[in-house]
Amino acid sequence: MTKTKLLYVCRECGFSSPKWLGRCPDCSNWNSLAEEVILERKKTPHARRSSAPRSSPSPLISLDKEDYQDRLVTSIREFDRVMGGGLMPGSLVLVAGEPGIGKSTLLLQVAEAISQLSGTVLLVSGEESVYQLKNRARRLKVSSPNLFFMAETDLDVIEEEAKKLSPCLLIVDSIQTMYTPEANSSPGSILQVRESALRLMRLAKEEGLTTIIIGHVTKEGSIAGPRILEHLVDTVVYFEGERERGHRVLRVVKNRFGSTNEVGIFQMRSQGLVQVDNPSAVFLSERSREVSGSAIMPTLTGNRPILVEIQALAVPSSLSVPRRSCNGVEYSRVLLTIAVLERRVGLNLKDLDIYLNVAGGLRIVEPAADLPIAISVASSFLDFCVDPTTAILGEVGLGGEIRTVQSVAERVREAQSLGFKKVMLPYYKNWDFEDREVEGIEMIKVRSLRQALDVVRS
Repeated sequence: MTKTKLLYVCRECGFSSPKWLGRCPDCSNWNSLAEEVILERKKTPHARRSSAPRSSPSPLISLDKEDYQDRLVTSIREFDRVMGGGLMPGSLVLVAGEPGIGKSTLLLQVAEAISQLSGTVLLVSGEESVYQLKNRARRLKVSSPNLFFMAETDLDVIEEEAKKLSPCLLIVDSIQTMYTPEANSSPGSILQVRESALRLMRLAKEEGLTTIIIGHVTKEGSIAGPRILEHLVDTVVYFEGERERGHRVLRVVKNRFGSTNEVGIFQMRSQGLVQVDNPSAVFLSERSREVSGSAIMPTLTGNRPILVEIQALAVPSSLSVPRRSCNGVEYSRVLLTIAVLERRVGLNLKDLDIYLNVAGGLRIVEPAADLPIAISVASSFLDFCVDPTTAILGEVGLGGEIRTVQSVAERVREAQSLGFKKVMLPYYKNWDFEDREVEGIEMIKVRSLRQALDVVRS
């Protein structure tokens, strides 16, 4: 007879306790234990599966080039860019995002592309029926005969069908709906999510089956379930965007087979997600040219430069401690830049509320944003407009000096391709490009933040 047992399980590490604890003894996180109802069944010994291959140590240099498999490449260039050139065979990928943002739509298009180019694809959904998915497939014009679908939540059945079908790609939507008898709890619980992810990881590695799982996010923006879920997978990708606006951003935060700085830009349309070939034009399409507090920056995402608009608003504060709000830029670097503006330039910003925003939803984490942040804040405070044909980049030191940044040539060429006439950048004698390569654009080289402000105000 099945019995129920109440346990408190840590969302971060999976530690369980018969009583609630304010702090987890294993990972030391506070308020991370959640109540779980465990179904106790009679345990039976589990023998090793005969189908599982037994591994043995072998010298790394003995691996031949023929042992490596090519990546699964789709016709969706933005997706392949984020994945490091395509999906690595046998990898486990986690795609997370808010409800309704377009995760299932994106992966259905990925499944269609891979089934057309590489082979059989199995799409498993625990949230939609066959008829619901067929309706979406008709809207997206999915017609590949190599794309198979099943509505199932039992991992025993999914694993059996996957081994029978031998697809090159398995997509599971979503991990929170999957159920495995090995974990005696309800679907979506911390134990079920952890055990389901472990089984899918084992299936991916043993069978060499590339697997993509969809994960839900909490209201705080983190992936629902135990933290160990992000450690188990090879790649963690967030699909972000505002539902009121058409574009979506595919951002990778963990990738064992590629860069973690790449982003993919898409637009949501009636026929599905459409990749954006020129993200800079999209992010700058709605900018105001005659408004103070705006500066254009050529940022670098992976190996691709993208021009974005950094907006600042400085207003008198009614609070005893002025507010500092940042959206899309690092909070600590904004505070550092404001301190340098006060100490080295002499701007009195201590009684002002300052708001920073990167238009379009892109997030910038590189130091090259320091100078455009400083220029936009000073522009809002002093109420002057920056030349709309000028792009700005550079790192600001604590002494007010402007320091060099990487990949300046690519940034300058991107600004030139979009019609910018000037680029303000740090003064450096030995740049990695020559003036003839950027003919037609004026290079404004500055040594200090005070000099940069004098130039943009003149």
